[in-house]
Amino acid sequence: MGGAVSAGEDNDDLIDNLKEAQYIRTERVEQAFRAIDRGDYYLEGYRDNAYKDLAWKHGNIHLSAPCIYSEVMEALKLQPGLSFLNLGSGTGYLSTMVGLILGPFGINHGIELHSDVVEYAKEKLESFIKNSDSFDKFEFCEPAFVVGNCLQIASDSHQYDRIYCGAGVQKDHENYMKILLKVGGILVMPIEDQLTQIMRTGQNTWESKNILAVSFAPLVQPSKNDNGTPDSVGLPPCAVRNLQDLARIYIRRTLRNFINDEMQAKGIPQRAPPKRKRKRVKQRINTYVFVGNQLIPQPLDSEEDEKMEEDSKEEEEKEHIEAMKREEPPQNLLREKIMKLPLPESLKAYLTYFRDK
Repeated sequence: MGGAVSAGEDNDDLIDNLKEAQYIRTERVEQAFRAIDRGDYYLEGYRDNAYKDLAWKHGNIHLSAPCIYSEVMEALKLQPGLSFLNLGSGTGYLSTMVGLILGPFGINHGIELHSDVVEYAKEKLESFIKNSDSFDKFEFCEPAFVVGNCLQIASDSHQYDRIYCGAGVQKDHENYMKILLKVGGILVMPIEDQLTQIMRTGQNTWESKNILAVSFAPLVQPSKNDNGTPDSVGLPPCAVRNLQDLARIYIRRTLRNFINDEMQAKGIPQRAPPKRKRKRVKQRINTYVFVGNQLIPQPLDSEEDEKMEEDSKEEEEKEHIEAMKREEPPQNLLREKIMKLPLPESLKAYLTYFRDK
């Protein structure tokens, strides 16, 4: 499934294409997509395919096409502080983007059938927290993943504000999925070859809307134990943050707000997302001359052509300078502020989430 938009040269180029095709329609979703590089979730040797609008699978590792994730993120209508459950959480790519919107007081849970994929997701999550500058630009709700079949969730599990299922749901499992949803919540899942948005409007009332025609592999049916019944799977607990963690959140938020106020006072604009550059196509005027008995086309350079050549060279030089600037490591102002605080080094490390840069 995919191929709805043109391939991009990099993550920002892909997002530009998704916006142009109206798959990404809100600023909040765009920011989340730009903050998480899709290529980081590919295995080495396969990254060249990361910015194509195509699904990717290698063994148990799977990523849906970018156009699918875009429609899912828009349909979920995410807000800070909500609870989210990802059924078939895979690499954690979607859950990490969701975490950037939910913020520190949301709940972000995922359940995945394959233990090796859960380990892969945890590795990618750790890499994002330790290495990505986006982590310091957002308040983040860290995903928690468990291994299990999403059709075996314990009956006493809590309900969620937002749910996504990343595998095809059979009609007889539709009500099972709906029960996991809070009143007022939104469930997005593929059912009968349609990506469907279901809103729970009351205790026993629902509203459904088809979003997109899709083709997903079906959910794996649960295996039974020696007693002939499936084992139940417990979801992560909804833990309350401790005082130390809350202090870190509010210190980082205060510093981030202070940095933004400083930049506004100095008239420094926030860095705009990069724009996709389109190459100018040079057109030449042809004239025709007789060579023997044949009429041969000959290019005729005009003053306009020469001017286009000069403009093209100037554009190339500007692009080269911009590319050199982009290669410079971005300045992490939040980290700089933290490291200047009159605090013990151990506390500074805690405030930076023990990041090395």
